[in-house]
Amino acid sequence: MGCSKNLYDSEVLMGQLQANGKRVVHEEEGNIVVVNTCGFIDNAKEESVNTILEQIQKKESGAIDQLFVTGCLSERYKPDLEKEMPEVDAYFGTTDLPQLLKALGADYKHELLGERITTTPKNYAYFKVSEGCDRPCSFCAIPLMRGKHRSTPIDELVERAEKLAQNGVKELLLIAQDLTYYGLDLYRERRLADLLRALVKVNGIEWIRLHYAFPTGFPLEVIEVMKQEPKICNYLDIPLQHISDPILKSMRRGTTQKKTTDLIENIRKILPEIALRTTLIVGYPGETASDFQILKEWVKAMRFERLGCFTYSHEENTHAYQLEDNVPQEVKQERANEIMKIQSEISWEQNQKKVGKILRCVIDRKQGDHFVGRTEIDSPDVYNEVLIDAKKHYLKLGDFTVVKITEATDFDLYAIPIKAQPLRD
Repeated sequence: MGCSKNLYDSEVLMGQLQANGKRVVHEEEGNIVVVNTCGFIDNAKEESVNTILEQIQKKESGAIDQLFVTGCLSERYKPDLEKEMPEVDAYFGTTDLPQLLKALGADYKHELLGERITTTPKNYAYFKVSEGCDRPCSFCAIPLMRGKHRSTPIDELVERAEKLAQNGVKELLLIAQDLTYYGLDLYRERRLADLLRALVKVNGIEWIRLHYAFPTGFPLEVIEVMKQEPKICNYLDIPLQHISDPILKSMRRGTTQKKTTDLIENIRKILPEIALRTTLIVGYPGETASDFQILKEWVKAMRFERLGCFTYSHEENTHAYQLEDNVPQEVKQERANEIMKIQSEISWEQNQKKVGKILRCVIDRKQGDHFVGRTEIDSPDVYNEVLIDAKKHYLKLGDFTVVKITEATDFDLYAIPIKAQPLRD
């Protein structure tokens, strides 16, 4: 359940189980079920609880023999879950992998350096470079569930990348709670740029994509490396959350509207081709109509290539939980809808400019009558996809293909294939 970091953890668990001689399947029927939960916001928690309840019903009917729960929800609410859903055989937290394996009749194998069973299409894999977070954001419960920031050493990450490449992975999607913090705990300095320079040398890896970069203290050296290295996609996921100064201050983001705007402008100045993806939160405690208007106008002015918007979730034991959750839910949703309407119009305008362009894309899957691909400025499951008529053209899954864009909607591009092409110059 939940984010790509959870998916990565599930893949590691599956790799460990397989190394112990267990037959493992992902989201299919088995006699023992492990639910890896999300506990980030209300909707995610509700989805995780409903999934557990569904599996409890299967256990009670005899369809499965045992049920285990792990992940963020279990880390955060274990006593409550044990009380409310005692039918689960055992609950485990985010750092309890060895104990979970023992309960499953398996041993934790230290020699499996990052090896896992990937569940994504064969051409890409999520690549977690650190765990936990040291940021003090008032609304966020992740430090409660994931602990302090812990980087994985560069040499170990390179070895993991080499193994993925040997298995056919061509694209690494770098993930962490905060990529820009990478290395501070191990090397006493930010080392994301150095990590990128090391990863681009891995044979077989053609794209490297950056997710979840915190804006405060952002190391612009990373953008310089992106500009120099053709393997690094011109794409950056940089969650900004809000832009009104009073809200940013209450959120404890350590920045201001001016500093954030200057950062975006500096990034685009260094690398004009970059596609920026951000996420925003509306309905935070104390968000006034004026705060929201400032946010709306700023979204219009910044014209992000990709943007997602979430309604504020009042999470116990966070700093913001001391505040009154005083924006009604219907107002939160109305504001989120307004932001996404603005973004839809921006995306439509940007996509119309792509019609007639020749672009390089990777083919992820076949769905219905279309092959579905992505350009270098598109991350999996984040809006834009390239759709190619499978009734007229045959493409190999996982291959890079050059296409001509023939039509565009707000979040989809339609194309015809031209030919294969090497990395961008």
